[in-house]
Amino acid sequence: MFLFTGMSPLAAGIANAQEKPAPPMDMEHHHGGFMQGGMHHSVAKGVTLDVKMDSAAHTATLRVGPMNLPGNTSHLKMPQPPDLVWQIPFDGWLLAYHPRLVDASGSAFPGALLHHTAFWNENRADFLCPNKEEHIFGAGSEMTDWGEVPGYGYHVQKDDKIRIETMVYNPTASSYQNVYLEVVIPYQEATESAPRKNVYPAWMDVKSCGNSGYDVPAGKSEKSGTVTVNFDGVLLGVGGHLHDYGRQIVLQDVSRKETVATLDAKVDEKGRLDSVPVKLFVQEGGFRFSAGDVLKTSATYDNPTGKLLRDGAMGIAVGYFVPADDSKMAALRRKTRATHEMAGMSHDH
Repeated sequence: MFLFTGMSPLAAGIANAQEKPAPPMDMEHHHGGFMQGGMHHSVAKGVTLDVKMDSAAHTATLRVGPMNLPGNTSHLKMPQPPDLVWQIPFDGWLLAYHPRLVDASGSAFPGALLHHTAFWNENRADFLCPNKEEHIFGAGSEMTDWGEVPGYGYHVQKDDKIRIETMVYNPTASSYQNVYLEVVIPYQEATESAPRKNVYPAWMDVKSCGNSGYDVPAGKSEKSGTVTVNFDGVLLGVGGHLHDYGRQIVLQDVSRKETVATLDAKVDEKGRLDSVPVKLFVQEGGFRFSAGDVLKTSATYDNPTGKLLRDGAMGIAVGYFVPADDSKMAALRRKTRATHEMAGMSHDH
């Protein structure tokens, strides 16, 4: 499976009214990242990033935590982890991402407690939206693995800074203590084996190059946005990211008047999102884009609650892009602030 299979649903999770224990908190935290949409939260106290490098297994294991998650608490009321930074210790490629929620001993917690996590490379601009940093990995409550693409990898350089934004919630009646987000990342160093072909995460958003979250009106609704591809290349496949009550994502190349993919979501009996399918183009050599092509992403929702859901939706088509001329992508690199200036802080561009 490809990277884009991991963009699982970020459930809206309307909590049942019930007395809750007071969660640990620090000061108010402004999540200014594009995935958070500028929402304000109190900061969960004592959450840190622990990184363990296993050179024999060629894996990096990242843990964000601990977090205490009282039952029936929405993402808007839950104290959230601060933004944290992983400084890459090698030149090479990240090959896959395997997320899960665990306790200190590694036993699994329900994935439904993760609203979402997003990894951003602060040293690179996004090739579709240069106003953003490069969004290299994301996951939601399904915890779908982002598997390796044989022969391909996401290229990193030593000291690249990967910012980790995490949002949690608890739509269940049970409370959970000492929860960690764990992401295992296989890697290949540049000095080992044959070099990989470089892939670039492609995030095509109904909010174009703005904040991803938006309000969902009651009933059926559709929202769409466009981005322009500035490089020739191919899309290896595409998956989708929606929230609860999302029904469909459609990606179109409007310049060529072609539908790239129509992805119908799988939902439960209440309309809550279970999964969004993935469409692969590998057997055909990828879906070809030309510089100047305009891509349109549309998301359809059917909100049965009878009320407007504030920041209740996202609509993103996400895949891997392989440029025809990788040397042109070097222009996306940029300088960033020192790690000590970013760790433990909100990100507000």
